Amino acid sequence: MTHSVLLAEDDRPIRTALERALTLEGYQVTAVADGIQALAAAHRERPDVILLDVMMPGIDGLQVCQVLRAEQDRTPILMLTARVETADRIAGLDAGADDYVVKPFEVEEVFARLRALLRRTTPEPAGTPGAAGPGAGPDGPGEADEARLADSGVVEAADLRIDGPSRRAWRGERELELTRTEFELLELLARNAGIVLDHSTIYDRIWGYDFGPGSKNLAVYVGYLRRKVDVPGSRPLIHTVRGVGYVLRED
Repeated sequence: MTHSVLLAEDDRPIRTALERALTLEGYQVTAVADGIQALAAAHRERPDVILLDVMMPGIDGLQVCQVLRAEQDRTPILMLTARVETADRIAGLDAGADDYVVKPFEVEEVFARLRALLRRTTPEPAGTPGAAGPGAGPDGPGEADEARLADSGVVEAADLRIDGPSRRAWRGERELELTRTEFELLELLARNAGIVLDHSTIYDRIWGYDFGPGSKNLAVYVGYLRRKVDVPGSRPLIHTVRGVGYVLRED
């Protein structure tokens, strides 16, 4: 199956190199040089995935992302950024991006992240192992008294309720506004409530690729998810197990 990619990058050498590499990898590529062209192409062509540079003249990548999300366009977006500070990465996630790659990058990493985003938006046939959503950790499903997966696809853990089919989540009566990646990370933790999931397991389940011990991707996403789930005055649910990974539990 050939997937279409909208590539928006104002640096001509990077844009040309990525367009060539993506085409050789089998993607159908539309390459543009600024945010205005990116929005026009997104409206016109409805690509399967968008590869979006942050720093562009006129309308930048963050603004493009915000406009598309405001229009309820849920096309997966992978941001390209030269900004390495956590606050800058969070700005991209807050704008609605699903993932990001920091420049300079290896093209194989871009390919891996695109494959992961496309897998998460391509429905699996009924009966396929794991088709109901992210799987359990290496120790099996969570205990029934901590998390429950009903036939309806609803997961409950502590005072969290997650509706997989509608991709909505609540803590108590408060609905959580989550990006695609945040939703899938929370769902994975809730399905395995009480079980410590190591970094490699989470990377494999969410991104389909382990970016190695030097990557800060997971820590950034967990930190941002905590801001939305563990608000002041509520009991923390997402816990770090140093040197291992993360667990969702009510202490």
